[in-house]
Amino acid sequence: MLIERENSVLVIIDVQERLLPVMHHSREVIDNCCALLRGADILKMPVIITEQYPKGLGPTMIDLREVQPADTQVISKTTLSALLEPSFKQAVSGKKQIIIAGIEKHICVLQTAVELKQAGHDVFVVEDACSTRTALNENLATFRFQAEGIIPVSTEMVLFEWLRVSGTTEFKEIQNKIIR
Repeated sequence: MLIERENSVLVIIDVQERLLPVMHHSREVIDNCCALLRGADILKMPVIITEQYPKGLGPTMIDLREVQPADTQVISKTTLSALLEPSFKQAVSGKKQIIIAGIEKHICVLQTAVELKQAGHDVFVVEDACSTRTALNENLATFRFQAEGIIPVSTEMVLFEWLRVSGTTEFKEIQNKIIR
């Protein structure tokens, strides 16, 4: 199954100032989340960003805040699965496909992805835009996603599946401004 632009929403989970610096590959997570956000902006895709207890963990990283589309929904939460937050559940209710990036992959990303899958959504986890504090937890999360039927994708897979056609103005803009 391919990601369908008209049926999907991008969800960035908990990429926050006090949490991200201790993650493996934190720069790669920032860069790829920013690429997804820029692509979503160009393609007018819906975006949801969650923040886990922002009072304690700070806001979303400035790099992401600077490129997020103007109509991005930012949802504060204290639940580990974002789906347990009523405003999040409402925000994703009209979309079949959920594309997830963020941290921590084995906690909030995993619990959100599993519960979304159980609720009937097609869930895609952007592997190069997720991380944890340890390689073991990252590997276990990847294994668990596979066991749960959650689809691993890369940043470029998401962008080009959203596009589907080359030669358009949007294709050229994404290719020139985002893809390295």
